[in-house]
This record gives sequence, C-alpha cells and structure tokens, in this order.
Amino acid sequence: MSLPQPVPPSWKDLGKSSNDLLGKDFPTSGISLEIKTLTPSNVAFKVAGSRDSKSNLIAGDIEAKFFNKPHGLVLTQTWTTSNVLKTQVEVDNQIAKGVKLDLQTALTPDTGAKSALFTTTYKQPGLHTRAFLDVFKGPTFTADTVLGRDGFLLGAEASYNVTEGKITRYATAIGYSAPEYAVTLHGLGNLSTFAASYYHRVTPDVEAGAKAIYDTRSAGNVALEVGAKMYLDSAAAVKAKINNSGVLALGYVQSLRPGVRASFGLTLDTQRLNDPSAQGAHKVGASFTFEG
Repeated sequence: MSLPQPVPPSWKDLGKSSNDLLGKDFPTSGISLEIKTLTPSNVAFKVAGSRDSKSNLIAGDIEAKFFNKPHGLVLTQTWTTSNVLKTQVEVDNQIAKGVKLDLQTALTPDTGAKSALFTTTYKQPGLHTRAFLDVFKGPTFTADTVLGRDGFLLGAEASYNVTEGKITRYATAIGYSAPEYAVTLHGLGNLSTFAASYYHRVTPDVEAGAKAIYDTRSAGNVALEVGAKMYLDSAAAVKAKINNSGVLALGYVQSLRPGVRASFGLTLDTQRLNDPSAQGAHKVGASFTFEG
C-alpha cells in the first residue's frame, strides 16, 4: 500500500502517491515481462521485454547489478535491444554521511551517440538536494532541492546552460503530506504548466486520488483525471480511473505466489463504444514479473 512520502528525494516526487495510483498497474500498451534474480555473491540480474500492441515492436534489455556494500559501491551494466550500452556507478556515504555520487553513461556503437550524466546527492532529515552535470549536452548544470518540515514540502529545480550562459529551464512544487493524505501543486515548463494532485487513503483497503493539469499556452480546458484502488485481499487489488475525455482505464493486480506478480489492464474510450472504427481507441495489455 502506498503512503504519502514525508520528504521525497526529488521535487518531481511531490505527489508521488497520487501519480502511482493513477499511473501504475495499468498495462494497456501491450504485453511486458520482467524477470529478476539475485545470486549468492550479490549480483542482481534483470531481463525485461515488452511487445507494443500498436506497432508490434518488441523491445527489451538485460541488466546486471554488482553490489559492494562495505564500500557503498553499486555498478550497473545494461544492454538494450536498440544496441545501447548503459553503465551506472553509484558511491554512497563514502565521502561524507548523506553524500552520494552517481555517474550514468550511455553509448550507441552504431551511431556513436553518447551521453554522460554526473549526479551529486546530499540528504539529511528534512532536506534532499541534488546537482546534475550533463557533460555532452550543453554542458548543462541542473540543481534541485526539496525541503520538508511538519508535513509541508517545498521543491524547486533550475537548469543552466554553461555554453549559452543562461537558465534554460526552471520549475517548482509545493505540497503537504500527512499519514493518510497528500496534496501537491507543481509549476512546470518555466511555470507555463500547472498540475495539482490529491491523494487520500480512505481506509486501509481503499485509496483515491485526482490530478488536474492546466497549460497556459493552450486554449483548452483543464485536464482532469480521477482514480481509486481497492485491495481485495493481501494478494490482489483492482484499480480504476477516468479522465475528462471519457477514457476509462481498469487494472487488476494479483500476486500468484511469492515473487510472481501479474497485472492486467483495459482502456476504453467511453465516447466511442459504438463506433466500429474506434477499435484502436480501446486497448488491453498484461504485465508479468518474476523475482527470485
């Protein structure tokens, strides 16, 4: 069961409880499979694949994660079916308590495309701050901070292009998180788009949430989405959500046994139920996860 987070690690995670409720466990774009295993020598393997129901394209990746807990070191290697090689190196609590260093790189041998993102994180009770340096893009320096006290949360982000010498992006968020509910307001896209979200754990078995988005650059109305989740028992749950365009999504999650989880999703455009040409507007999918 998801609970409101007191001080999330990123300003984007303000409202995470609502985003998870409305965004997760609705596998309607096709079929996906994920297998996770852990060896006795602390090496974790993950194989993931998905088939898109619209394009019929199959995508996947294989990941190996090596842990060196005495030195706070984690090394992750990933190879995707798009022939992208990814490497991530994490060092936690070695330089100072609460300080984490993270280097993520990606290379596409076919085209020579490459990227490198260096991240420094500092966290203490009531404070999470990060600094990113995108080495090959710009280079661009990005910083974000989240402050929390007595349930109140304040977060902000800004990006600075070193070559151009100007701030290229900024955003902010404010919210309140309590044990049973959370409310959040985001100002995105240089404060051109505003998103408000709400999450409520009504009972131990029922959760509800809503999200509204307003884009000042468009003349359209506010986009609204509401949803709910009900736990049938300790191993199963059903979810439902609907937006102001009349698109209804249903989800069902079942733990078949320890380490085996299945999710099923269905999306219906309720305004086109009797339209024979609207078959593409209705989607169905499934997701399976095996972990051992």
